[in-house]
Amino acid sequence: MKRWIVLGLVFALAGCGAARDLKPAAGKALPVAPYGARATPSPTELLTASTQARPVRSDELLTSSQERQGNEFDLPPAN
Repeated sequence: MKRWIVLGLVFALAGCGAARDLKPAAGKALPVAPYGARATPSPTELLTASTQARPVRSDELLTSSQERQGNEFDLPPAN
């Protein structure tokens, strides 16, 4: 019994690695064009994340570093 379970898991995991071109199911069409779009996006365009979904990371945090100015409201707590 355990052998069948392990064999089933192996086949299930092997199926996850199959990579093919994505196409709509037989008899189905791609989704309609979004409101305001001139054309229906292709499957590749639908799978590509926008820059708002995956923003570009900025590693240059200290390129424009400046001396911190004094804060007149940064006072120690009253006793």
